[in-house]
Parts: sequence; structure tokens; C-alpha cells
Amino acid sequence: MNGLYRPRHGRIIAGVCAGLAQRFGMSPWTVRLLALLSCVLPGPQFVIYLILWVMLPSEERHMTSAH
Repeated sequence: MNGLYRPRHGRIIAGVCAGLAQRFGMSPWTVRLLALLSCVLPGPQFVIYLILWVMLPSEERHMTSAH
């Protein structure tokens, strides 16, 4: 399955980090650690996470739109 979506399994909060990790071939824990460390830097990281949570389709919606 190609594309960016929030997977059904492996979620901690919303599945954003798990979806990014799956899409780019990384470990979900690596993406989670990078997201957590980025919160130390100034910027809109938390807002971007919330936007991705709303904008990324869940795995179920992604699968139905792919057919």
C-alpha cells in the first residue's frame, strides 16, 4: 500500500508518526523520538501534528478510496 495514511495498528496517539514511518521506511519509534525531540525547538510542531491528524486518512478510508 502506497500513500500516506494513519495505520490501524501500531498507533500510540493518532497514528501520525506510525504513518510517516511506514511511508518513508523508518522505525515508528525513530519518528516518535524525532517528533518528541523537535518539540524542544521553537516552531509549530504540535500544530503540524494536529493538522496531520485531521488531514491524513485512516487506513480504512485509504483502503476504500484505493479501490
